[in-house]
Amino acid sequence: MRLLTIIIVTTMLTTLTVSTADGQEANYSREGADSCLSCHEEESVLALFRGAHAVPTDPNGPFGHGQLQCEACHGPSGDHAGRVRRGQERPAPGAIFGQGSGTPVEVQNGLCLDCHTSDTGFGWHGNDHDMNDIACADCHTSHAATDPVLMTSTQPEVCFECHQQQRTQTLKPYAHPIRQGKMDCSGCHSTHGATSEWQFAQVTLNQTCFDCHAEKRGPYLWEHAPVAEDCGNCHDPHGSNYPGMLSMRGPMLCQSCHSQQGHPSVPADSDGLPGVMASPYMLGQNCLNCHTQSHGSNHPSGSRLMR
Repeated sequence: MRLLTIIIVTTMLTTLTVSTADGQEANYSREGADSCLSCHEEESVLALFRGAHAVPTDPNGPFGHGQLQCEACHGPSGDHAGRVRRGQERPAPGAIFGQGSGTPVEVQNGLCLDCHTSDTGFGWHGNDHDMNDIACADCHTSHAATDPVLMTSTQPEVCFECHQQQRTQTLKPYAHPIRQGKMDCSGCHSTHGATSEWQFAQVTLNQTCFDCHAEKRGPYLWEHAPVAEDCGNCHDPHGSNYPGMLSMRGPMLCQSCHSQQGHPSVPADSDGLPGVMASPYMLGQNCLNCHTQSHGSNHPSGSRLMR
């Protein structure tokens, strides 16, 4: 596939010649989209005209006045649309999108980023998707009335094509309402790039969680250190088998930090309360029965997070 370097820009859909990186010439078609549609009549192509890319009143869109229509994205394709002698292979368009298309991913993404600069340009280069050679077309569907990855109800399935582990976690009994179509992945993750680990929508995991869980933000007079540090210390955000999306069942979760020193907190086992150090307060088998304000407390007597 030849890499294209456009050296002539015009607003007329006449035959244009551009130079390629290897010094050869490539031509735009004379009739623009009409040339393409004389062969490409399948629904997957015609759906383009019900979407945002084919709005004729958008001066910056591919089909705006004087724009290059299909060839604005697919590159000069005059040779592809022209006559082919018997036995001659039809030349490919300037660029084809999708996995296995033959067009390098960086070329595909570069064509998208020529227009989509404000919403995707920041942070894209060097982020996880870019470093793993993910093309824009792997997630986005431009030939559609509505891009599935932009819809809350359909976006997760697009993400789950790669993120299989997260798909499984959302099927657990306690999870965010992703499967119900009330929440999507981009509510927490900035998929086009971010300055934070795991591409969070905010700078940290806690700030991302607080966008919805504002009541847990604080500040608190009595803070719970793991909460202030990272919500992921106690919660599994993609799904859990335990209420509250906790990563472990209480009191085991609490005892991963808190020992029985000063407060006998050994949990009950299959034989009942173990040993003489057992606490009657553990009969309910959950620290949260008493320490209800586990995220923090502003009560003057709330140092033990009990009120």
